[in-house]
Amino acid sequence: MTAYAIAHLRPVTMNEDILRYIETMQSTLDPFEGRFLVHGAEVEVLEGPFPGTVVVIGFPDMDRARAWYASDAYQAILPLRTEHIPAEVLLVEGVPAGYDAAATAAALRAAAL
Repeated sequence: MTAYAIAHLRPVTMNEDILRYIETMQSTLDPFEGRFLVHGAEVEVLEGPFPGTVVVIGFPDMDRARAWYASDAYQAILPLRTEHIPAEVLLVEGVPAGYDAAATAAALRAAAL
């Protein structure tokens, strides 16, 4: 099942370390079939405060997402970002094809009663 790496990055002043991080990112993703789905897009906030931007990277599965994050290549460049950009970063698995939220709600309702 598809997995996603999602980062909420706070506003920063661009510098050489961040630029090197961005330039190198794709080469760390390639061995794990990771690809940017959202990167550098303007965020339209509909509810609540949300300073900064979002990055979403898709992977074929959670194992490859975890392996990418733990990889020597990514860990080598990670301080270029973490030393300059406050962020929350998470991995999350997507839903299967044909997912039905109403069926999930029905199961939750049945379990709660």
